[in-house]
Amino acid sequence: MGDLYALDFDGVLCDSCGESSLSAVKAAKVRWPSLFNGVDSSLEDWIVDQMHVVRPVVETGYENLLLVRLLLETRIPSIRKSSVAEGLTVEGILENWAKIKPIIMAEWDEDRDFLIDLFGKVRDEWMDNDLATWIGANRFYPGVPDALKFASSKLYIVTTKQSRFADALLRELAGITIPAERIYGLGTGPKVKVLQQLQEMPEHQGLTLHFVEDRLATLKNVIKESELDGWNLYLGDWGYNTQKEREEAASIPRIRLLGLSDFSNKLK
Repeated sequence: MGDLYALDFDGVLCDSCGESSLSAVKAAKVRWPSLFNGVDSSLEDWIVDQMHVVRPVVETGYENLLLVRLLLETRIPSIRKSSVAEGLTVEGILENWAKIKPIIMAEWDEDRDFLIDLFGKVRDEWMDNDLATWIGANRFYPGVPDALKFASSKLYIVTTKQSRFADALLRELAGITIPAERIYGLGTGPKVKVLQQLQEMPEHQGLTLHFVEDRLATLKNVIKESELDGWNLYLGDWGYNTQKEREEAASIPRIRLLGLSDFSNKLK
């Protein structure tokens, strides 16, 4: 009958870490301007470098702002407002982000929706003012644009990125147009709900279902839902995950570890 692929965007199709880190620094300066008094370019560069290391913990883009501020607090004791910053390492962030995030959100008195909106506005302004530089801070993984262009399977994008940014990158950087109704972005509901919707659509009955993701936690959420037992699950080993997570995924029967070249071949 054919195949349907639900594809995550960041970390599966596109390496957006450079752009999201730079956008997060810009947005953090808007949100907390006084914290950046006296912060020089070398410290900003250090933050962006560390953001590449901690990127596997990010589920939704606004978390990048929290990470920027937290990294800044680890380096500058005088601005600390969080109880977790002292002595915190990037390894500690990777291990304990699920516990750290609610603590700092409360201690900094931050609102998730406000930060999502701010992060989107900062990106929009960057795109409006200098689209070429914004696009250039992203890259599609090798072979992915061609794999998408020539795919014989039915493709959907299922991402926590705002749809307009995924669409812009697909068009401008990969040269691909995916219809808007096939891009499920931030605000369309949890990924488990989107997968449920896709499998229930009459036109998808009889198709073999595949979900490719780079976050192990997301795949484990899918496994918890018995009605999603029909999905083949894959962890992309080129994406934003750690060696420890890849080893754990290899021990879970439902999940297959997938390499980049195998992924590109699967879509054909």
